[in-house]
Amino acid sequence: MSTLVGWHVELEFSEEGHRTSAAAMVRLADGSEIRARGYAMRHPSDPDQLQVGEEIAGARALMDLASQLLQKAHTEIDAATGRHSYPLTH
Repeated sequence: MSTLVGWHVELEFSEEGHRTSAAAMVRLADGSEIRARGYAMRHPSDPDQLQVGEEIAGARALMDLASQLLQKAHTEIDAATGRHSYPLTH
């Protein structure tokens, strides 16, 4: 089996106070880019664990990215077939 294409997903994190933000971006073979964001909030009484905030914010950004990719594929299927299809959810 050969690889036809590869995607590179970039994630960047920032922390401000009790809030961690993640920005995700993927460049697709057609030249388009999809961007998404995710956030995590640490309760003031929780211990300071930057890695946990990154994991939660990163997972949320990747979930948004996945949702956008499914919507893009759904739109392309409809355009190629000329019919309305059921949205892709997973």
